[in-house]
Amino acid sequence: MNNIKSQFSIKDLENLTGIKAHTIRIWEKRYNLLQPKRTDTNIRYYDLANFQKLLNVSYLNNNGYKISKIATIDEEQIPNLVKEIANENNLESHAINAFKLSMLNFDQSLFYKTYESLLKDIDFESIFYNIFIPLLTEIGLLWQTDTITPAHEHFISGLIRQKILINTELIQVKQEYKSTKTFVLYLPENEIHELGLMFVNYLLSKKGCHCIYLGQSVPITSLSDLQNYYDDIIFISYLTVSPSTEDVHKYLENFEDTLLKNNNSSLWLLGKILESSDTENLPKQIKTFKSIKSLTSSID
Repeated sequence: MNNIKSQFSIKDLENLTGIKAHTIRIWEKRYNLLQPKRTDTNIRYYDLANFQKLLNVSYLNNNGYKISKIATIDEEQIPNLVKEIANENNLESHAINAFKLSMLNFDQSLFYKTYESLLKDIDFESIFYNIFIPLLTEIGLLWQTDTITPAHEHFISGLIRQKILINTELIQVKQEYKSTKTFVLYLPENEIHELGLMFVNYLLSKKGCHCIYLGQSVPITSLSDLQNYYDDIIFISYLTVSPSTEDVHKYLENFEDTLLKNNNSSLWLLGKILESSDTENLPKQIKTFKSIKSLTSSID
């Protein structure tokens, strides 16, 4: 249990719940909703029970309950009320909170229980779009603000990765290809953020596309080996941190010279790096997409 984060600053609570520190202090003083503690050096902090309660209070507040009303509800009944509301509506918000708790506690069991509960109402694709993507966006911000450690991020990312792999295998093991094109999915050298690309691989497989998933940090020269086996290749990559904004055009020029001249191959790109790069005058064999949905919907 030593791995569990058990002490939170008010700034941590603000980052984790989205509730402003000023509001938390008001709720604390006016309604006695939280009971902060103090370290041996007299520094205020909140324990895990306070954090869990604040998540539930925030959830009820976002679903129409006034703070004055919540303050009168028996503390043991608050989680039950949250579950009742979650069963009726706003399942996504409740699930994201549960996944956050799973991450902070390194609690695999809670992750699996939450995921299986979601599957009773929505499919894997909806879970990824509506819950995992917003969750991963929040986690990125939490990591940047030092609210969580890289270990927390790797833990939850590993579990999500596991679910993508399982669902992709279920499709590919009995897949019949509906396209003559071959999709080669890879990440450039020094790029390791692959959950988005893995999900693209899942979606393309679901559409009946022939996909070859190469994964992280693949040199351009290694990609040329695929052209010895397939004539009509669409390379797909997801640029999150590499190449850098300054090096994107140099990378694409190298890619074009090595892989796109005098053949039917093309390159499709996604990722945050493209948002700050000039993509107006790219070669005709290179396309950029603003989202996973826009990429996958472009395939017949």
